[in-house]
Amino acid sequence: MKKKILILAGGYSKEREISFKTAKAVLSQIKNDYKCKILDPKNRFIKEIKRFKPNVIFNALHGRYGEDGYIQLILENERIKYTHSGVKASSICINKLVSKKIFIKNKILSPKYLVLKQHVNQNFNKFCKIIEKYLKFPVVIKPINEGSSVGVYICNKNNFLKNIKKLNHEGEILVEKYIPGREIQVAIMGNKKLGSIELIPKRKFYDYKAKYDKKAKTQHILPVNLPKNKLNEVENLALKAHKITGCRGITRSDFRFSNNKFYLLEVNTQPGLTELSLVPEIAKYQGISFNKLIKWIINDASINR
Repeated sequence: MKKKILILAGGYSKEREISFKTAKAVLSQIKNDYKCKILDPKNRFIKEIKRFKPNVIFNALHGRYGEDGYIQLILENERIKYTHSGVKASSICINKLVSKKIFIKNKILSPKYLVLKQHVNQNFNKFCKIIEKYLKFPVVIKPINEGSSVGVYICNKNNFLKNIKKLNHEGEILVEKYIPGREIQVAIMGNKKLGSIELIPKRKFYDYKAKYDKKAKTQHILPVNLPKNKLNEVENLALKAHKITGCRGITRSDFRFSNNKFYLLEVNTQPGLTELSLVPEIAKYQGISFNKLIKWIINDASINR
């Protein structure tokens, strides 16, 4: 009897489209070896899960409700093996404020920040003065709990208010000091360092379009041109972040390298698995095929994550 693998994809987040791309890429690798199905977890999806009776759920969801601990809690309650990180790690890592505090507490550099808890329109000048004092422009603004660089803007004093208004629907906004420098991404597989990749976006930074649009023409540099000791340093930092946040399976940590220092921006608990995604590219460079990577993720599935 073939194992049954149920791939959860779609969902409610702004990354719904990318989630389906990940799911289709995963399905292409396992459809001959397992009995597979893609399920969009909307409405009464628990009934669908129970009807299919999967051995493993491959979580291909991205963003809110998919990698924030919500779906993980449901799967834990149903006692069904699933992939990637568990409830606690997922909820920590998608929350950029909580994870940042953990990084800093554990002596991992992360950009200085402020939190905007209400609409800035009425106190714009006052807030700009606070930014000038503590961070200085330019700054990066982002929602507290979105993935894939959704809603991320680099702001100077002139366009700050305009960009903040785009995030008026958010309860809290993270305002970070902008760190110029090189973009280094590190993949962790289990509790081992998988490798690193450097990105040179044609756009201002590695935003949503740079990640998923071929036309963005982001350069992927492998191997990363860093001295061996610095490469070990950034990969050790990624492994440390993976462990202190309690992550499982694969993760991808995003760093900025500036003035010989690495600044951790975030840990992604469910990195994309599309043709343009970084973890499969890093794995391939290390001699691990996409097929082997997906099967490793499936074999790593469990409950109590």
